[in-house]
Amino acid sequence: MVLQILKFLFICIEVVLLFNLLILVHELGHFLAARWRGLVVEKFAIWFGKPLWKKTINGVEYRLGSIPAGGFVAIPQLAPMEALEGETENNRANLPPVKPLDKIIVAAAGPAFSIGLAFLMAAIVWVVGKPESESNSTTIGYVAQDGPGAKAGLEVGDKIVSVDGHRVSRFMGGTDSVQWRIVRSEGKTIPFVVERDGKDLTIESGFVKQERAGWQRPSLRQVQIGAEVPAGVGLVVRGSAADKAGFKMNDLITSANGAAIANLSELEPVLKANLGKQVNFIVQRDGNDVPLTLDLPAASPKAPNDVPNFGIGWGRVYYTHPTPWQQVSDAATSIFRMVGALFSPGSDVKAAHFSGPVGIMRLYYQVFETDYGWQLAIALSVLINVNLGLINLLPFPVLDGGHITLAIIEAIRRKPINMKVLETVQTACAVLLIGFMLYVTFFDVSDFFSSGQKPAAAEKTEK
Repeated sequence: MVLQILKFLFICIEVVLLFNLLILVHELGHFLAARWRGLVVEKFAIWFGKPLWKKTINGVEYRLGSIPAGGFVAIPQLAPMEALEGETENNRANLPPVKPLDKIIVAAAGPAFSIGLAFLMAAIVWVVGKPESESNSTTIGYVAQDGPGAKAGLEVGDKIVSVDGHRVSRFMGGTDSVQWRIVRSEGKTIPFVVERDGKDLTIESGFVKQERAGWQRPSLRQVQIGAEVPAGVGLVVRGSAADKAGFKMNDLITSANGAAIANLSELEPVLKANLGKQVNFIVQRDGNDVPLTLDLPAASPKAPNDVPNFGIGWGRVYYTHPTPWQQVSDAATSIFRMVGALFSPGSDVKAAHFSGPVGIMRLYYQVFETDYGWQLAIALSVLINVNLGLINLLPFPVLDGGHITLAIIEAIRRKPINMKVLETVQTACAVLLIGFMLYVTFFDVSDFFSSGQKPAAAEKTEK
């Protein structure tokens, strides 16, 4: 119990440190650029809200806020930002005017630092490697009985070439995946091109959408198919039946009681038919076939139809080494496609599917719980840094892109925008931004209490 609590606290510290590093670097870009261009800097804050800690050094108040929703550098000459940053200590009218170019440089420095940190972290991933699951091919390994995929004619062993007219390279993760293209489709059916017996077939599939409570994120399209999962051994529990049988990490099961095994789903029927008996396996290890005999435990009286745990964690892991440019460009592509989906009238992707600081920190926590915590966390940080940089460049007042847009307008007009108009626009947009953050945070929190999927019978089917 004590060890579990300590582990929880340690992971929480890791999450807070890494999340704040991303915010710190972004705001540091604004701070250094403002100092370089001679602008007045009043505050350097990590997080919003009432300060938990603050200290003034050389005229700048450094503070740690109480609301974990970002940070800011208070630069009164840039734009009126009192709605987010609190009252300014200087009368803006008494401060020297700032050239539009200086405003652009200061506003762009935050996103530039975030993108720079993304490249730095991507370089670490390139050298160290990114853990990937071998079960992420586009070959189908599971088709739910009576599900939309099964009714359409999709079969185990089909290799998916494209979904909804877009080629796919993986099953999950990223906007070039089968999962994303199913979600992103907008037609009444979803066209699949699959390779079967050396030929390409086009199959039109329906989809289901899970019924959700009003406080949960809206449901997205599902075809109820899964990727092929090789029967690879990810780990062996010491002292377990598998350990005694001689299984080792990275073994690949190719045969069980004489039946060829190409997919984990093919192994389950063999195990269920031999509960409490010996099962003879052939595993591939270092290029050699190794015979093993497992004394499979009997089923539990409470779950007579389930295969009991015999000490194997499934799913081998291998490392990829994508270049920094590939990682950053993939992250940028994902973000552009997500934003595009948000504004597409026929898309199921809504604002409720985005995450704020709570959702991001929860995701970091889940990553740190794995055996590959820091490696996956740094890879995830590449995506979040690119997200932080590009989203902030949107031409929306109170965001960095809004400051840049207003500075360009000022340069074209050759005179500053009327301060009353600017204050009204900035305040209104700040209220909208706060409302959006509260909205996505509501769903981030609801994720902690969301239950699993309902049975297919309780789902809405589209044909």
